[in-house]
Amino acid sequence: MTASIRRTVAFPGISMEHTKNMLGAYNGHLKQIEQRLDVNINHRGDVFYIDGELDAVERTESLLQKLYEEAASAQVSADALHLIIQGSQTDREIVDQSTQEHTGLDDVWLQTRKGRINPRGANQKRYVQRILQSDISFGVGPAGTGKTYLAVAAAVDMLERNEIQRILLVRPAVEAGEKLGFLPGDLTQKIDPYLRPLYDALYEMLGFEKVAKLIERQVIEVAPLAYMRGRTLNHSFVILDEAQNTTPEQMKMFLTRLGFGSRAVITGDITQVDLPRGQQSGLAHALRVLEPVKEIHITHFHSRDVVRHQLVQKIVEAYDGWDSEQQRIGAKARAERKALQEALIAENDSAADQQHQHA
Repeated sequence: MTASIRRTVAFPGISMEHTKNMLGAYNGHLKQIEQRLDVNINHRGDVFYIDGELDAVERTESLLQKLYEEAASAQVSADALHLIIQGSQTDREIVDQSTQEHTGLDDVWLQTRKGRINPRGANQKRYVQRILQSDISFGVGPAGTGKTYLAVAAAVDMLERNEIQRILLVRPAVEAGEKLGFLPGDLTQKIDPYLRPLYDALYEMLGFEKVAKLIERQVIEVAPLAYMRGRTLNHSFVILDEAQNTTPEQMKMFLTRLGFGSRAVITGDITQVDLPRGQQSGLAHALRVLEPVKEIHITHFHSRDVVRHQLVQKIVEAYDGWDSEQQRIGAKARAERKALQEALIAENDSAADQQHQHA
């Protein structure tokens, strides 16, 4: 069992207002940190005492420093604290295990009209850095890891800096297990329900009126994947969302649309495929085919990268655990059936040999 240690973190000269912003109502922020990280925190004035196992205590030290910075100008909300805690869970991965030096991911951020967006955790920072540096990037993992949101933020950032001329939002129109019938309206209105997460991110970053004007001027374009065939996309930022619902043929078609001065981000979760049973996912196929291509970067997200409600992470982990257990049970059952079949064959062969000898 790991021994418990105590560390002290001091913030000399911190004001009462600043301290209040850090602690939250009735010390709620400290209680949440204690619960999530399994530590005990006591404070007297500007000094905080942390008790717990070494790894948790070190993580809490870093988290309190981040909380101190965030609380300098305003009270930290419960949602913001949740994101800070989630970010601290993966920030430790930034340190390269072979050199124990930082990889420079700490300084990655995106600027939009509504403010600055800071990726949370090592994987998100690595993902954004790859988007900004690569013409084609993949973000693969469970819901709530920020794949789509950060891709939209990167597109907006580059549009605002005039590095691209337009943003294309693309998604396969595949229903998630429900038959919704024929949707009314023109092309944009028909595909709108499938692109709602992308719109929500755009509205948050640019504002509703600005987005409406950009769509009217076709600076932001909405397109179902089926309508991409035959096009060449120059000076564009193209986001293919829910890519697990593409076929291999559709994925190849999409990737070969890229023109000069453009970049593409493909996001999806290969555990949530809504294609007909037996149909191979174009995303899963592309990940295998394109793995040797060094210029294409693939970022894999995991349940620990989830930045939604803390229960989302536990839900993802529960489903992953269930799937693994079912696979283990299935493999064991197949092995037992095979052993039984081999035993029956051996028994029949032995009986046949005995009959042959008696004859």
